[in-house]
This record gives sequence, structure tokens and C-alpha cells, in this order.
Amino acid sequence: MAGHSKWHNIRHKKAKMDAKRGQLFTKLLREITVAAKQGGGDPEFNPRLRIAIEKAKKANMPIENIERAIKRGTGELEGVTYEEVVYEGYGPEGVAIIVECLTDNRNRTTSEVRHLFSKHGGNLGSSGCVSFLFEEKGVITVPKESISEEELFEKAVEAGAEDVVTEDEHYEVRTEPKDLYSVKEELEKAGVIIEKAELTRIPTTTVEIKDSETAQKLIKLLDALEDSDDVQKVYSNFEMSDELMKQLA
Repeated sequence: MAGHSKWHNIRHKKAKMDAKRGQLFTKLLREITVAAKQGGGDPEFNPRLRIAIEKAKKANMPIENIERAIKRGTGELEGVTYEEVVYEGYGPEGVAIIVECLTDNRNRTTSEVRHLFSKHGGNLGSSGCVSFLFEEKGVITVPKESISEEELFEKAVEAGAEDVVTEDEHYEVRTEPKDLYSVKEELEKAGVIIEKAELTRIPTTTVEIKDSETAQKLIKLLDALEDSDDVQKVYSNFEMSDELMKQLA
């Protein structure tokens, strides 16, 4: 697992995340609205919307909130218009960072993201400066205790997946982005328990962080970016030891 993905899992186990439920709802509602705007309000024919609704339900979002967000996206209700913006830059030690945003004010968001990079020892780069270091993939997370690696690999390949990667606490079934939901459905039909399914960016090369001071600066930058209201997802290509990561947590 890329260092950022592992840190993200640790981070979301912290108690302080409980206080940020409202912010999580805001981000999820924006994603639902944009997904509905782009692909229509019927989740049966809009995989991005289906995934967004599933995430919202897992976060215990009221169904009426989800329905209103869909209607805002389809134009049935008035609402704020969001646009997708992707920023690329560098953290300490040249770690590559991609920041995906949904915003109703591009200038405000650009200023905020640039400020956060500068404040925490990084710098905002130009479009395309680091995106070539990542691959876009669909990732389906399966708990380890629910199935053996061999059985999952057989079912995943049969469902159209590219690979199965074993991590500390779970398996990752990886797919081409366009195949994510069809593979998920086939795995569910085969009785596989799925924790989540999402489109993500996986680094093709990584930067190892060895000292505590640099690690702290980097994690502060990543956390600050993820906590920004307009930011939906943050990706980076750092690696660090489990011991160092646990110290930071």
C-alpha cells in the first residue's frame, strides 16, 4: 500500500475524526451533486453516482439529504454549481501530490491550496507536473478475514479484475477505471464481502521518507489539504516505515 493510503487509514481511526462528520457530509454531498449533474440522477445508469451514494449511506447520511443533492445535480432543485479542479505539486523531499477539488469559486480554492502548500514546506506546481507518476485505477477493498487470497484472486479475475494486492488488514482488487462497478457487482454476486469501492490514483514510483522531522512536515501538509472544505481527495507517493507512521499517529 502506498504510504499515503496507509496514513489515510490510520488517520480515519483517530477519535478526532468523529468531530468532522459535518465536513464529511459536505464533501459527500458535493460529489453526489456533481455525479448526478454529469451522468444523470439514476444510479443504475450512473456508476459514479452509485459509488457516491454508497459512501454517503455508509457515513449514515439521511436519505433525504442524498435525494436533495441528486435533485440539485439534475436541476430539479436550485443550488450551487460546482466545478472539478485538479492541482498538482510537491511536498517535502519532492513528494508528488495531487489534490482533487470540487469548488464553486476556483480563485478562492487555488489561493487556499497554494497557501497550504507554502505553509507546510511544499509548492504548488503546474498542471501535469506529477500526474504522470500515478495510474488511475478502480480499487475494491475486501476484508482479509472474509476470504482466502487464492479464492478471491480466482473470483476477481473471473469478474474482470486486473490484480489482487494483499495489504496489512485487507485485500485490494484492482481494475481499470471503467470496469470498477461491473467487477464489484460480479464479486458481490459471488458472495464476496466488500468494504468499499472507489476510483483512485496509485503511484508508479515512490519517495521514501526516513526522518521524523520531514515526515511530520509532510503529514501536516497532507492533513491540512484533506481538511480543506473544497478538497475531495489527496494522493501522494511517499513511503515510510510502519514504525515511523505509528509515531506520527
